[in-house]
Amino acid sequence: MGRVYNFSAGPAVLPEEVLREAADEMMDYRGCGMSVMEMSHRSKVYDDIIKTAEADLRSLLNIPDDYEVMFLQGGASQQFAMIPMNLMKNKVADYIVTGQWAKKAYQEAQLFGKANKIASSEDKTFSYIPDCSDLPISPDADYVYICENNTIYGTKFKTLPNTKGKTLVSDVSSCFLSEPMDVTKYGVVYGGVQKNIGPAGVVIVIMKKDLITEDVLPGTPTMLKYKTHADAQSLYNTPPAYGIYICGKVFKWIQKMGGLEAMKQRNEEKAKILYDFLDESSLFKGTVVAKDRSLMNVPFVTGNEELDAKFVKESKAAGFENLKGHRSVGGMRASIYNAMPIEGVKALVEFMKKFETENK
Repeated sequence: MGRVYNFSAGPAVLPEEVLREAADEMMDYRGCGMSVMEMSHRSKVYDDIIKTAEADLRSLLNIPDDYEVMFLQGGASQQFAMIPMNLMKNKVADYIVTGQWAKKAYQEAQLFGKANKIASSEDKTFSYIPDCSDLPISPDADYVYICENNTIYGTKFKTLPNTKGKTLVSDVSSCFLSEPMDVTKYGVVYGGVQKNIGPAGVVIVIMKKDLITEDVLPGTPTMLKYKTHADAQSLYNTPPAYGIYICGKVFKWIQKMGGLEAMKQRNEEKAKILYDFLDESSLFKGTVVAKDRSLMNVPFVTGNEELDAKFVKESKAAGFENLKGHRSVGGMRASIYNAMPIEGVKALVEFMKKFETENK
């Protein structure tokens, strides 16, 4: 069997040339006689791998020197606790809840202080992004938190909230490196890499250095202090070494493809093919308010659960994997991250057209 078109929301499709390169280096990384999976994270060879990865990420995103880049573990979900533990100095934070992951982060923050839900789109099953131009920001809030792209619901902040001078913290897990971003607008940007960047097990945190201090909530474990990892340059303990190596290869691939502007154009072109079809289809429809649509995650339904199930089953048989929607919402979802080729999206639309004709 050849490669399938993998529309999984994460762990997700990776660029084929990255996988081939990793396969070529699996037994012997550049003449050192061993795999990256086997080498000491304290070795000169590995030090080059992690430092090059960081330098390439800095260059892709134009990350200024007053921001730290950390390669951590525990997924985005561990950041839900690390952020309040390290940043909730006044024990107050404001959360904008636009999906399940923002909601989980908001619930976690309640363990550490007063978390205020200052805006939400839960009233319409998270199918839109609320207006965030003039929110009731708490005067003593330590930060304002968003999940920028909502993987499950397929929405994306096109305009960042007006935080009225407060630090903005953003979970960008499912839109990381899909388009250019101005890091200086954020205090913290973080994301799990398993959507657009690498294998599951690495989370990248980009954080303004003046937010990284010893002044954390009492009882914060050593491993959950950003300062621990910043001081040790992500090598305090054994890092997810192989995962970081693959991330580094993906950064090189994005550079080769023309950087983040080129990625954005590619991603807009792919998303347009699918959204245009959904907008004219008489069977399928998208579930998100048009202006808030994500370029990365495209949820859609037929309006009939049995037909949805039939579509998922037949699409799998036709070589389209992981089109079933998240268990909390049902329906279908196509995740079309950076590494999904445009041919995959075109083939999916052709399949949907055929399905529509057969099931009218």
